[in-house]
Amino acid sequence: MTTPTQQSPAAALVQAFVSTGDGLADRADLAAFLRKHRLAAEGSIPITMADFEEAVSLRDALAAQLRRAGGAAYDDEAIARGQRILDGLRVTVRLEPPEDELELLAPAVVDEVRRGLARIAGAWAAVLATGEWRAITV
Repeated sequence: MTTPTQQSPAAALVQAFVSTGDGLADRADLAAFLRKHRLAAEGSIPITMADFEEAVSLRDALAAQLRRAGGAAYDDEAIARGQRILDGLRVTVRLEPPEDELELLAPAVVDEVRRGLARIAGAWAAVLATGEWRAITV
């Protein structure tokens, strides 16, 4: 008998994000995802089409990277687009251990959408550091 393992909060967030598929079809879906995963405050979230496209590109890049790691077909350009988005996110490293694992890298921006994406980036960094990303499925 094997012992079931539970995903860390970071891995669960990455899993949820890459699994959105057609469930992330418009800006309202993105707002709902950010609220559901406590990546944005309650209330209205101004989301531009550029914000939405960045979120979808980041999602597609993470999914492509996971597919590549699993030996499946993947899109190199999706990974490159996602890397450009990650390169543009502003995050800061916490000096003291955070109470919430998702705050290892804290957003250094005030825009709600970019803060949410920065938290997803932080979760990705956490699962890369622990190797847990290899167990995330697309």
